[in-house]
Amino acid sequence: MGDASNTNTTEGTAPRGLKFDALLVHITNHKIDCALWAIRVLSIIFGLGYFIPLFGSSQNSYYKVLIANAAISALRLHQRIGRVQLSRAFLGELLAEDSFHYLFYSLIFLYVAPVSLVVLPIILFSILHSASYSLTLLDCLGQNSWWGARLLISLVEFQSLNILRLVAFTEIMLMPTTVLLILFGKASLLTPFIYYHFLTQRYCSRRNPYTRNMFRELRIFLELKANHPSMPAFLRSIMLNIVNFTCRLAPPQIAQPQQAQ
Repeated sequence: MGDASNTNTTEGTAPRGLKFDALLVHITNHKIDCALWAIRVLSIIFGLGYFIPLFGSSQNSYYKVLIANAAISALRLHQRIGRVQLSRAFLGELLAEDSFHYLFYSLIFLYVAPVSLVVLPIILFSILHSASYSLTLLDCLGQNSWWGARLLISLVEFQSLNILRLVAFTEIMLMPTTVLLILFGKASLLTPFIYYHFLTQRYCSRRNPYTRNMFRELRIFLELKANHPSMPAFLRSIMLNIVNFTCRLAPPQIAQPQQAQ
């Protein structure tokens, strides 16, 4: 009986303390990764606060999302490229990083009136990346701990492809949205031109082909719809003009290999 009691005590209390100790050790050894996870969780909370303003104004939440995204991007840049160097090679590496693209993204829309589409990619990326790292943190507490949270994480990971495609679609739809913002007096005349540079960076991304693939999918979709026999001639002309105009704006370094294929 005494041995059983000691066993229960060891299994009931010591492992729990050891698990939290393991979590604290992980946080201490991975400060930047854990900071990124915490800021991403805050981004999700701020994003929800924008759509459902229960804790303050939605406008404040909007700008908090952008600032949090800028902080995430800056930390990721620090992880990816390290110290700043004054060289052309460093500048080229900086411009090629996805984290720099979204740091640029935050700077663009900090000076624009709140728009729901702007917040959506940040929230989706935060959900996707925080979910994957949440699994790492949960593993520190034990392989079978927090099964409800693990179920939610598995659902997010299962939908990761659709999440990335939705982000890419939103990035593209923001281009005409910036033009409409000018007409409503919510953005400056430079906003579409600056955002175009962001979109070309996303199109040329080395790690994330989803924006490029989404452009291709939209082109195929519009061409199929335009060439359908029931499509009125004026709508067919509009669709094909949109496709041709967009293709002319595509970065040449990406457009040429596609044509060769």
